[in-house]
Amino acid sequence: MHVESACDVSATLAGIRTHGVAAGLALNPDTPFDRVVPYLPSIDLLLVMTVHPGFGGQPFRPETLGKVAAAAEERARRRLRFRIEVDGGINAGTAGAARAAGADVLVAGTSVFGVPDIAPAIRAIRGEG
Repeated sequence: MHVESACDVSATLAGIRTHGVAAGLALNPDTPFDRVVPYLPSIDLLLVMTVHPGFGGQPFRPETLGKVAAAAEERARRRLRFRIEVDGGINAGTAGAARAAGADVLVAGTSVFGVPDIAPAIRAIRGEG
């Protein structure tokens, strides 16, 4: 769920967990990382949006990588286990920077599904050539 959308984030995460479902938070580009810090022990996934949600093909916003790095540092410092996912503008040119900042999972839309042959696009994002 988007951290910006819930009135009581803790209660919402607890409600999700009562159903035996993994819980995650999404963080929009303009929302400070500090907004999710209190909830990190309660999540399985932090989705850092590197574009504004809503439509594909937007350019990657490199300034959001600071949030990815901050999440990775906080995870290590507190010995937490949540995964860090990055969504928005991921392609062969941005995937490496996202991984270097600490991303575990990359979401690629337009760069994969907007080309005739997806296999080379996926290999390029993975850094396989």
